[in-house]
Amino acid sequence: MGQASATGSTPSLFPTLAAAEAVTADDIPDECFASIFQSLSTAARNRCSLVCRRWHKIEGQSRHRLSLKAESNLLPLIPSIFSRFDSVTKLTLRCDPQLVSIGDEALILISRLCPNLTRLKIRACRELTDAGLEAFAENCKGLKKFSCGSCTFGLKGMNALMHHCGDLEELSAQSLRGITDGIAADGGGAAVSSLKLKSICLKDTVFFYPILGAKNLTMLKLIRCYGDWDNLFHLLVDQVPNIVKIHLEMLQISDVGLKAISKCSSLETLHLVKNHMCTDAGLVAVAEGCELLRELHIDGWKFNCIGDKGLIAVAECCPNLQELVLIGMNPTKASLEMLASNCRRLERLALRGSDSVGDREISCIAVKCVALKELCIEKCPVSDRGMEALAFGCPNLVKLNVKKCKGVTGEWLKFTRGPLAINLGNVYFKVR
Repeated sequence: MGQASATGSTPSLFPTLAAAEAVTADDIPDECFASIFQSLSTAARNRCSLVCRRWHKIEGQSRHRLSLKAESNLLPLIPSIFSRFDSVTKLTLRCDPQLVSIGDEALILISRLCPNLTRLKIRACRELTDAGLEAFAENCKGLKKFSCGSCTFGLKGMNALMHHCGDLEELSAQSLRGITDGIAADGGGAAVSSLKLKSICLKDTVFFYPILGAKNLTMLKLIRCYGDWDNLFHLLVDQVPNIVKIHLEMLQISDVGLKAISKCSSLETLHLVKNHMCTDAGLVAVAEGCELLRELHIDGWKFNCIGDKGLIAVAECCPNLQELVLIGMNPTKASLEMLASNCRRLERLALRGSDSVGDREISCIAVKCVALKELCIEKCPVSDRGMEALAFGCPNLVKLNVKKCKGVTGEWLKFTRGPLAINLGNVYFKVR
């Protein structure tokens, strides 16, 4: 009673073979195909677009990222390209430096056909001018990320971009030949104060003063950029109180600039790469002012301007340090022991190109660095004796890289406990 008979008409939980055969690709909604296409690689998407006219249309309308060869002959093709790819929000325009690139007319046309662009990357488009970039910015005000390299537009175009694109969050510029002195001729810097700009990366160019007003800036990366950096950082730190990450590489900056950076109390990451005018005095100031520092990279470039004194200050003032990379420096047991004892959260340590880091220093690390998870030793006078100490120390170590250390052989491996991933130059293996 209450049970269906074996021959009753209760519907099956599974479709019959005939019903399944009745379902064709025409019954699948466009949205399903679009979702599938978005999970595929670019090459796979291109192949799918050739299956039939319907897939060709769906694939084009669902593509949000597009990369084009931005040569001069692209101009007449732009309307048809963006008629098919009408949902593009991330666009890359890249030209061979040996060829003639697109000009202002092409960029302006693209901006009219793609007003919803949020990311734009331009490489080696040397025919673009300030006028073209300004017109683009007026049409694509929702832009959030902008990256350019080896272009010839200058400060006026960059000012226009920052003025019109109020949602801009990330700005990256490399080898901009149109910027010479970095000073705004039209006072465009005032508009930057309202930007949401959080990240700035400049490489092989002149620092342009208008970005000093980016009050929401959290990350600044400068590589081989010209400017009066000691003075600029005194101006900058008063404008960007919440900066968290600073990368300085091959700049004309001295301890005066580092003392200005020490006022950035929220700083968590600092990379000093081949800045030969920076000394212990500057690092001491940073350590004393930036107690929240968690990541410190220093490439001393064999100048020996930063040593134990600066590192001891870091050990005394920055207990939250988790990652330390020292390249071309000569720390001794005195500073390494202080770092190991005071920075109890240190998880990643790299020592490269040091003449002073030997078995004694490695043995100290093995005993003191209890939280250490990753260790890299490269071009240091270390032998199997130091490696053997590591085998019995650093209980949380899971990754060890030892490269170009002539005194290290494989004899110490018999003492190694697992689990530990070991990389000895060209040999990689795991100890379980």
